[in-house]
Amino acid sequence: MKVYLQFLLIVSFVLNLISCGKKTETDAMGNPVEQKETSVNQTPEELGKELFEGKGTCATCHQAKAKVIGPSITAISKIYKDKKASIALFLKGEGEPLVDPSQYEIMKANFAITKSMTDEELDALETYMLSVK
Repeated sequence: MKVYLQFLLIVSFVLNLISCGKKTETDAMGNPVEQKETSVNQTPEELGKELFEGKGTCATCHQAKAKVIGPSITAISKIYKDKKASIALFLKGEGEPLVDPSQYEIMKANFAITKSMTDEELDALETYMLSVK
């Protein structure tokens, strides 16, 4: 019995040491997110593009000029410009769906990702989307 308790103590100690290792950031789906160093000289548009294609997982459903799962970036930008609305507020979950309300439930699943972004990141994402021609 004493040997068994010593064994459990050693195993718990080893597991405790292992769990103190390097922590990795994950996206809303639990997948590891690659940490990239951001350049001090990076423009909001460049940061927005990086977020759109990476951490934000936006490129999975949205392409520049073609509707895939979601509307194209150019369609989204046009409507938001015309209505003088904020893409960043929508991505925070604080704005109404303006482009295709029928797909709002699909988009809502991604709010876990976009709500975790900083205001600077959301503004950069909006800047990038509005710049796509």
